[in-house]
Amino acid sequence: LITAVFVGGNSAHVLIPLLSASQHKVNLLTRRPEAWSKTVACQLQSPSTADILHVVKGEINKKSSDPADVIPEADVIVLCMPVHQYRDALTRLAPHINRSKKDVYVGTVYGQAGFNWMVHEMERSFNLTNVVTFAVGLIPWISRTIKYGELGANYGTKAVNVAAVTPPEKFDELDRIFFQDITVRWHKNGRFHQACSFLSLTLSVDNQIIHPSRCYGLWKRYGGMWKSEEDIPFFYKDFDDISAEYIQKMDDDYSKVREAVRKAFPDREFKYMLDYLSLERVSHGKSENDNIKDSFRNSAQLALIKTPTVELDGGAYGLNTNCRFFTDDIPYGVLIARWIGQELGVETPFIDEIIEWVGSIRGEKFLKDGKVDLEYCLSGSHTTGIPPAYGIKSVMDILD
Repeated sequence: LITAVFVGGNSAHVLIPLLSASQHKVNLLTRRPEAWSKTVACQLQSPSTADILHVVKGEINKKSSDPADVIPEADVIVLCMPVHQYRDALTRLAPHINRSKKDVYVGTVYGQAGFNWMVHEMERSFNLTNVVTFAVGLIPWISRTIKYGELGANYGTKAVNVAAVTPPEKFDELDRIFFQDITVRWHKNGRFHQACSFLSLTLSVDNQIIHPSRCYGLWKRYGGMWKSEEDIPFFYKDFDDISAEYIQKMDDDYSKVREAVRKAFPDREFKYMLDYLSLERVSHGKSENDNIKDSFRNSAQLALIKTPTVELDGGAYGLNTNCRFFTDDIPYGVLIARWIGQELGVETPFIDEIIEWVGSIRGEKFLKDGKVDLEYCLSGSHTTGIPPAYGIKSVMDILD
């Protein structure tokens, strides 16, 4: 089996060793092939102590910045990058997908933003008929890069992983040839379960709920600015009451949208379309946290993640409003929930507040007169990921 990994994030440093050591030939598509070692290692670490339990090493079969070098022979293609880059990546690789193969699996390890809509857009544009689309809900493990292109760390898999696949009958085969090789084979747990719809992931995966709300809390409490690097709070370990309150408000708006979706599509189970704390309990098998603040402050895996900042003139530090918390989680996250809610008659006051706040500091105008501004949202190439960006004009057409 030949698996092509399209690099742009930390998770590639885990996928490459795990897949290669599971007998996949791994091809790497990256803008910086010279930065990647032939051998990539991943430390499997204890999530509580960071002790190294095992080191998995894998070989890169081919590496290139040209998709023509690595995509045509691929049976599975996996995107590892920020969400707002998915569509450009698909456009780059689409001409090189091998049409003679019975199935080519194209997916991502993080299922925010209607990945199926993006792939269907690619299929129409390039007249592809043999693509099987998949998206993992939450990234199966917390990972970090220790040395770019050479060494990563994996802090264990989630107890329950969820993925959507279309056509849905292809799930079992994909589980056999891919999913098990990135979780169960190495961690002895983390089996994948099938979601009934990509929309379950689109309206549940939690970065889009957590990141903007936490950033808004930091902005409200600190003005988004700190005098020195030492003053900057950790993003999760120093989680405070105002940020927890904002996440709850955001999740409450999402829950109203989720409930409206269930009513609009009563024949779908939507078993994995969950609120934040319910998703955490399912993903981790159990949870002692019964409130949002504790779920972050008590997490050993998240403890060292820093707040994204940039150094300002004079030595102060400001919240980095150009990071993926803003470029992914608003146009390819919160705004999608806003449009679906609007079309189903659901008011989302806190979602609106977040969108308006982000727009005020980034010069974006996603809303106009209380509605999603389609003229603005569809004005540029890949500006947003709302369904109309893919030609989906009716909310009743958002499901596969």
